[in-house]
Amino acid sequence: MASTTTKTADRPKRQRFSPAERERLIVDGAIQFFAKVGFAGQTRELAQRLGISQPLLYRYFPTKKDLIERVYDEVFMGRWKSEWEDIIVDRAAPLRDRLVGFYDAYASEVLTYEWIRIYMFAGLADEDINRRYIDLLEQRLLIPVCTEIRAAAGVVDPEAASISDLEIEAAWNIHAAIFYYFVRKFIYRTPVEPDLAAYIRDTVDRTLEGAFVVIRKADNTNSPKAKN
Repeated sequence: MASTTTKTADRPKRQRFSPAERERLIVDGAIQFFAKVGFAGQTRELAQRLGISQPLLYRYFPTKKDLIERVYDEVFMGRWKSEWEDIIVDRAAPLRDRLVGFYDAYASEVLTYEWIRIYMFAGLADEDINRRYIDLLEQRLLIPVCTEIRAAAGVVDPEAASISDLEIEAAWNIHAAIFYYFVRKFIYRTPVEPDLAAYIRDTVDRTLEGAFVVIRKADNTNSPKAKN
């Protein structure tokens, strides 16, 4: 009898969590899981890693799609900050400083190991996470950046004409270069410039310099004086 009592006393107690705490643990675990194995990973394996049953997992997220949606909200939408949009259009500061400040913050708060890997896995799995996030970037970042490039280049009325596809591509050049820095770091595991802040400044400077030349040339060509 004493032996039985000892075994019972030595047995670790199962930790109890509130529903909110359990949901938080599942979401955090899912982020790590999908970042490691991709969206082909099965919920059964995820439940095992979390130390819970698959039915308990489904109690919080009835389908795998529901869980992926929550991951999207947490990793992508949850990390985007509306104040960044205000920084981009605040002409009290030089555009170069605004872009450098934005990408310093964006790189440190968004482009993490989990974000990059989940984003790449989502594209390979044909999840619509990428398409939705690209739409967000174009509306909240890239199109405003294009307008601000026009203004910084000296265009009298930078909002008079619609933003062209080529202008958006030019804005993508900055964003894609910084994004690919982290792809090389977290996906390919290849050496990258150790001074990220210097890399961001250099990328912004090089791209803006070329963009200003193209914008000013186009503006001069389309001006009434140039047409006369």
